[in-house]
Amino acid sequence: MHKRPITRFAVACIALLVAADRGWFTAAADAQAPPLPRTAASQAVPADALRVTLLGSGSGPPVNLRQFGASILVEAGGKRLLFDCGRGATIRLTQAGIPIGSVGRVFLTHLHSDHVMQIPDLLLAGWIGPTGRKAPLEVWGPAGTRDMMSAMEKTFAFDIHVRRDVDEKLPAAGISVQSHDITEGVILDEDGLKVTAFLVDHGPVTPAFGYRVDYRGRSVALSGDTRVSENLVKFATGVDVLIHEAVDAGALRAASVNPALTEQIIAHHTTGEEAGQIFARVKPRLAVFSHAPESEALIAQARRHYAGALQGAEDLVTIDVGEQINVQRIAH
Repeated sequence: MHKRPITRFAVACIALLVAADRGWFTAAADAQAPPLPRTAASQAVPADALRVTLLGSGSGPPVNLRQFGASILVEAGGKRLLFDCGRGATIRLTQAGIPIGSVGRVFLTHLHSDHVMQIPDLLLAGWIGPTGRKAPLEVWGPAGTRDMMSAMEKTFAFDIHVRRDVDEKLPAAGISVQSHDITEGVILDEDGLKVTAFLVDHGPVTPAFGYRVDYRGRSVALSGDTRVSENLVKFATGVDVLIHEAVDAGALRAASVNPALTEQIIAHHTTGEEAGQIFARVKPRLAVFSHAPESEALIAQARRHYAGALQGAEDLVTIDVGEQINVQRIAH
């Protein structure tokens, strides 16, 4: 006599699981813009435009299931550039419909673990399968990048040897690495696509870099981790999109169990109010938070100084930069 209610309950549970998996709840909850289906998200970028995707907008080593580790994809001129490779970057790429083997250039802001910990997956899994990488993985970053990548190749030497030389016979070039320790200045200039590294101030973590990407009159600057940096203002002035880190100092203090350490962390970063002041000085067409909490309080802090277009920290937000700037969300 209880079979029918149980059956209905089971069907309802299955429907809920399917809806969650397909991202229907995300679409229903977000009235700002309907999420892009994954196939649409991976469509070609217009010839004269830049596309920016926040793969991971979170901060710090702790696991955050809503905001993955720091990682931003920039696409232009048929090229894909990955800035930082924090936890979950390859998962977010896959959710965006982008084969991880198609990402062969990585730019690191600094060598904190939360900005680099997904590189092994990009290196190894990006080499495998029909869309696997057949050319070297190129990595640019601060002093120590070459040593880190060399050690990574040694760490996975067994797996690399078996897949390259014994079993699958995968292309040798696809698992090789070309890494570069950089200084401030233009580090890539190819087919109208230019990447410029500039020094920022991340306290004792030195050197630390931000990046500016220019393509056919469109531009985006990425702060990396930094406290207020006059050098960033200098290099970012005039960009279409400025992506900047931030901390909610009040929230950190309220949750702190070690006030001295909390103040030390805050001192290495930019507060919401300070970020608002930077946005007001740089005057981008769109300001964006990343490596920041997804927080209305943070937006409110920036709004005390900045009245322009502002996008909060959120994973799988895609920004197309052309005559217009279009912001959309990828269903996941």
